[in-house]
Amino acid sequence: MKPLLKVGALALGLAFTANLLAADVQENWNKNCVSCHGKDGKGQTKAGRMADVKDFTDPKVQAAFNDDHAFKQIKEGLKDKNGKDRMKPFAEKLSDDEIKALIKQVRTYKP
Repeated sequence: MKPLLKVGALALGLAFTANLLAADVQENWNKNCVSCHGKDGKGQTKAGRMADVKDFTDPKVQAAFNDDHAFKQIKEGLKDKNGKDRMKPFAEKLSDDEIKALIKQVRTYKP
């Protein structure tokens, strides 16, 4: 195969993979996050208001958002001060890479 053709095939393969990952993160967001955080990341859903979720479009929330802390919360879940689940753990449902992709998704809600 000619070098230029190899580069083209590689670029096409990378673009295809990037599109699959983007589709996967959107699918995971819709399946696992939208019910509380909303499609727009504002958390103005019935479940989001009950759980007092943060508005990811708020600059103050984005500034305080810590990727490592968010990774741990998604993986292990989040409990309130009484020990009640505020967010179920996703360690069984999502891979580490899928969790990292969701964190990148949250960053897209930055105003």
